Amino acid sequence: MAKRLPPLTSLPVFEAAARRMSFLHAANELGVTPGAVSRQIQGLESHLGTALFTRANRSIELTAAGRAYAQEIQAALERISSATERARAPGRRRPLSICAYQSFAIRWLIPRWRSFHDQHPEIDVQLATTLEPVDLVRDGFDAAVMVGEGKWPGFAAMKLCPITVFPVCSPKRLKGRAPLQEPRDLVHHPLIHATSRPDDWPRWLDEAGAGDVDGRRGVRFENQTLAYQAAIDDVGIALGIQELIADELTQGRLVQPFKYVRQTRSSFYLVYPKGDAAHPQLAAFLRWIEGEILPAT
Repeated sequence: MAKRLPPLTSLPVFEAAARRMSFLHAANELGVTPGAVSRQIQGLESHLGTALFTRANRSIELTAAGRAYAQEIQAALERISSATERARAPGRRRPLSICAYQSFAIRWLIPRWRSFHDQHPEIDVQLATTLEPVDLVRDGFDAAVMVGEGKWPGFAAMKLCPITVFPVCSPKRLKGRAPLQEPRDLVHHPLIHATSRPDDWPRWLDEAGAGDVDGRRGVRFENQTLAYQAAIDDVGIALGIQELIADELTQGRLVQPFKYVRQTRSSFYLVYPKGDAAHPQLAAFLRWIEGEILPAT
């Protein structure tokens, strides 16, 4: 007797909704409308004869049956994805192509890369870095880490982390002769700039009440990783992004001389074409990277 399967197209939709706990976020990830997600879920619930979600005040919660089913379906989709890649002819396998800003790749993505490979050894990944915004259509990447406010027409975007900036320096500098008690004291110290973010210092100084300090002077480096290393080596004071210097702050290689932090309107996002989230390789990468950001949210 043939096994009666549920509507197979509804399973990735259910998995995304269960993982993100939002029909809207699932719709954005899959490149469909929230109504389409709701209809797929209703069809699946009708097939199963049980509710998978409770719905109230524009929020959803998994029922006990929904939680158990989600665990099984997530594992099943992972197995299908892995089996598909293993079965694909070697000559037809295409690496998953990801692009990221140099500093983000070096300081956030690569330190976490081992866990993705351990979970998905069957997926080959090609990582490229850039100093400029990426054109996904022109450059042919499957996904890219971009900076913005989450709106790229025709593309889905997963928020990775906010961009919060504040001055950082070597602990040696705090023991030097030049004062470093308040933002205006920066006039006595070299400022370190990353050329990829030329307006960071003037904006921070202005908001910190030290707009009379020349925020354009100092030494310039091509990217933030070089700027941070210069700060570690006591060349001067750099502006750090919280998520990119967390290790150095924890280890005491960098310190934060002032309390004021600037929360920018932008964040790091993983951007990819709408509708491509169903691609097995990209779907696996999205699930992995979401697992990496959840502990910090």
